[in-house]
Amino acid sequence: MTPHMSRRNLLRLALTLPAGPWLAHYTALATPYRNKVRITGIKAMGIKTATGNCLIRVDTDAGLTGYGEAGATGAMARARIKTMETLLVGKDPLAIEQHFHNMTSLMHTYMAHIPTISGIDLALWDLAGKITGLPVCVLLGGPFRDSIQMYSHGNNVDMLDPGSCREWAQRIKQQPEGFTAFKIGIDTALGIPPARYTSTLDKAQLRTVSRAYTNVREALGPDIEIAVHCHNEFDTPSAIGVAKAVEPMDPLFLEDPLNVPYSEGWVAVKRSARIPILTGEKLEMVRGFRPFLDNQAVDIIHPDLAFAGGITGTRKIADYAQLTRTPVALHNVGTLVLTYASAHFGTSIQNFYRSESALGRPTRQVEDMASSNPPEVKNSKLKVPMEPGLGVDLNPDFLRRNLADGEEWWG
Repeated sequence: MTPHMSRRNLLRLALTLPAGPWLAHYTALATPYRNKVRITGIKAMGIKTATGNCLIRVDTDAGLTGYGEAGATGAMARARIKTMETLLVGKDPLAIEQHFHNMTSLMHTYMAHIPTISGIDLALWDLAGKITGLPVCVLLGGPFRDSIQMYSHGNNVDMLDPGSCREWAQRIKQQPEGFTAFKIGIDTALGIPPARYTSTLDKAQLRTVSRAYTNVREALGPDIEIAVHCHNEFDTPSAIGVAKAVEPMDPLFLEDPLNVPYSEGWVAVKRSARIPILTGEKLEMVRGFRPFLDNQAVDIIHPDLAFAGGITGTRKIADYAQLTRTPVALHNVGTLVLTYASAHFGTSIQNFYRSESALGRPTRQVEDMASSNPPEVKNSKLKVPMEPGLGVDLNPDFLRRNLADGEEWWG
């Protein structure tokens, strides 16, 4: 940081600049620091978690390191990084928009692996914050709020047993995080693993779905919200049937009832349903979300920063969604890195809805990944860390203990 511009003064300047357009806002804050730091290398490392996450590290000649998270395995990300390094090594990490364009547009679409690019982009934003001394949410034009609303998961319950539902409801109401919304998979209701689904549900199965979610609603009462989680498995009539079966329980949303990408079936489901329809975790870039938004085929979009294009690509998606006043929820089954990135992103956009969360699980993997500055969650809200960058301080001992099988330390 330059001697004449303290972090306090720069933060004060940042908060007086207009929030949009966000890229111009970022450029104004980053310009004094341009071309003073160079990228020296990019690393990827797979972590042993329930969802098999992959961390990205971008190193610089200034000794600063940026951390990101890719929606890929370690081996997959490393294979793609070899190509990306030719575009990034020796370059200024603050040229984020230029790097995003080069990674996504200067090679064949099938070589531009968006999940790996997403992880690199997150790491570049972390670096940008560390170089400028500002939190990422401020670089993005925020914050609109100092915390983000989250929802958790509730799959460890026998939904067809009212007693089991009551026991589960009592247990989750005692969680210190105070979650007020839970997403429960329809596979939990049916007792069938998603991989064994047929695309069509008969009337008996739809009655089972209705009974299962009724049990959960009666156990939880009216003050805790539930969401219905599908896995892109149903045909259009069955998706409409599910929406009608769970409607009396007033769910927060019905997620991923149809296969992706876009089809007119989504419009049919949305027009028939009287509950919010949500999708997006398997979509990439504006091109993936545009037909859903142009055709008003969903009520809420649900991108994942580690898959959809990182912060840069997902901000473009959120801006496009703003044109139709469509809320943006965030998919997140990732590590501490993705959790903090989601917090910064969520607080930097006006049309943010809420974020999925892996916090509060019995394994405590997200929480234990922090060496310092652990997540602060109260009443279902995650406080946005205001340290420079994403605010992530990774615990190396935890990472070494939890390397994915076959992975080497920052291989």
